[in-house]
Amino acid sequence: MNNFIKIKNITKKYEKNKNIKVLNDISFKFESGKIYSIVGPSGSGKSTLLNLLSLIDTPSSGSIEINNNKINFENKIKNDDIRAKNIGIIYQDKNLLSDFTAIENVYLPNLLLSNDKNSSINMAKKIIKKVGLSSRIYHYPTELSGGENQRIAISRALINQPVIVLADEPTGSLDFENAKQIFKILFNLKNKNRVIIFATHNRYFANMADCKIKMIDGKMKITNERII
Repeated sequence: MNNFIKIKNITKKYEKNKNIKVLNDISFKFESGKIYSIVGPSGSGKSTLLNLLSLIDTPSSGSIEINNNKINFENKIKNDDIRAKNIGIIYQDKNLLSDFTAIENVYLPNLLLSNDKNSSINMAKKIIKKVGLSSRIYHYPTELSGGENQRIAISRALINQPVIVLADEPTGSLDFENAKQIFKILFNLKNKNRVIIFATHNRYFANMADCKIKMIDGKMKITNERII
């Protein structure tokens, strides 16, 4: 397995209070071909870690490598490009554009890279079909259920065929049956060239991962619990 993401001595402090560390000198290697879950109470650093891995946020100290390339957090333009081409992000609140249809929400990230609208639309249709929403592609987010919106959000995250998929509480606002559907889709994304990392409060879904990471006081504790 490749150590696709390496974090070394990562520390993240609150800007207003440098004495409070959200993440405290953590190091870890995420391997491609594996699914990782991150658990822990609110404020334990789960979302902060995901924001750093997505290159949205900047560590106070330490380094991150993606595919053996060290990230320069001063180069925001390059990091935006790395994110667009390699990282798919799924949020709890979906972050869909309310004035755009489902298919528009999905194909726009690819259009920004390819500048080929027809190709982007065709790719979006194929992805949306895989999540079972072909009949809803021209509906707006307000016309879709919570579970349907999250499936569209997953489709959007996959449009550029990312090798890294990050999900922050992707089913936090869904009932258990809808949550199971979302996690079934998420786990079906696993392949030898991709790393999937998700944060959740749900022990049932966390235990299904190949590796469970528990965040405690800004530190990472690795466990191997999973449901058979």
